[in-house]
Amino acid sequence: MEYFTLEELVEKAHEAEGKTFGEIDIYDRLENKKAKGGLGQVIEESFFGYTVNSNAQPDFEHLGVELKVTPFKRNKNGSLSAKERLVLNIINYMEEVHTYFYTSSFWKKNEKLLLMFYEWLPEIDRNDYRIYKSILFTYPKADLEIIKQDWETIINKIRNGNAHEISEGDTNYLGACTKGANNKQLRTQPFSNKLAMQRAYSLKQSYMTALVRKYIKNEDLVSFASADDLEKKTLKELLVEKFSHYIGWTDEQIADQFNIKYNPKSKSFVPSIVSSFLGIKGTKLDNIEEFAKANIQFKTIRLEPNGKPEQHMSFENIDFQQWTQETWEDSYIRQRFQETKFLFVVFEFRETKNLNPDRRLYFKGIKLWNMPLETIETKIKELWSKVNKVVNEGVVIEYKYHGKKLVETNNLPKIGFNGVTHLRPKGIDGSDKIVLPDGQKMTKQCYWLNNSYIAEIVKELD
Repeated sequence: MEYFTLEELVEKAHEAEGKTFGEIDIYDRLENKKAKGGLGQVIEESFFGYTVNSNAQPDFEHLGVELKVTPFKRNKNGSLSAKERLVLNIINYMEEVHTYFYTSSFWKKNEKLLLMFYEWLPEIDRNDYRIYKSILFTYPKADLEIIKQDWETIINKIRNGNAHEISEGDTNYLGACTKGANNKQLRTQPFSNKLAMQRAYSLKQSYMTALVRKYIKNEDLVSFASADDLEKKTLKELLVEKFSHYIGWTDEQIADQFNIKYNPKSKSFVPSIVSSFLGIKGTKLDNIEEFAKANIQFKTIRLEPNGKPEQHMSFENIDFQQWTQETWEDSYIRQRFQETKFLFVVFEFRETKNLNPDRRLYFKGIKLWNMPLETIETKIKELWSKVNKVVNEGVVIEYKYHGKKLVETNNLPKIGFNGVTHLRPKGIDGSDKIVLPDGQKMTKQCYWLNNSYIAEIVKELD
């Protein structure tokens, strides 16, 4: 069937809302349980009535609209999120470098997207997934400016002969994800003899989650950057500009300036400072549009006079059952560092605690950072492999007296492991236990980045 106008196409898409894929699938495509991309193909063939293809043109070429069927899920805390990134077209390294944004394969194919959201539910057969909502999506002007910057970042890596070093953490909204069986499909690149993994443009999972929050939950996110701002400056430059005025101020002076209750021990104290710097005081950081869409997570760093933070940087508690069942390519910790950008908000003490117990804390600046791919594939992978080995062989748990206190010890990787990362408990209370795959009980563990590694990262600020 031919759709002559966008209105006709969208009206047809709305007819699918509330229907299951099984009800739509007139060609029994879902009977093949292993068929990849089956759900999208059901909609293409059975619902819109066109032949499945992998053309460079959009699916509805004369309307310039690409069809995408994409899942969302309900989280334990009741929130909704995208289940995965939205994978778009494959990047041809040899050809894409000769385009500019508006002639690129990305723009030609994905300028307008017909997004059909369905709810993914565990333990439910694909036939019973239900189409929830359909929208014709075009990129808001501010988003488009950031996507253009992202596209340039990806293409510049290829132009510099570094297609093999592309990482999803390089960009904000538009990613370049690995594409192909077990991520081992390699491609030639124009300005280097090194082969690079095949990649596709994708809208990041965090970006898709923001769309789910907006269009399905009707949540309003708060923006700190206008399209006009982003035409002139990158997201990073805007952040630096908004924070730089307060460099050298004490945290107390900043609190006074923005009428924030001075309570440095409160978890909400630094987030209140961040939202105030951005001109949207009181906004929760995960409700800031640019942070949500780019998966920017903030961490506070307090440097001692020697340039090192006193504390190592902690992350999530580890689920050892999950850890030992995942492959490295699909592991949570790999995805965590590949797909997260960190906004380090850096303060410094100028005196030691011994010299002045009432010393002041000064704002030093920010660093927008993502872990380099090489570090993920070496140091983080070393941790993942070592933990797997120790857990599979059986963690050696012992109890020793430290003075009068009985302390639990284990043979998981410690601070001296590889200079970047290690494991240890987050809390002081050893009574908070987890059950290991072999049935042993052990104090909850989380993974950390070493304070010496953090010190290196923030030696030079943005």
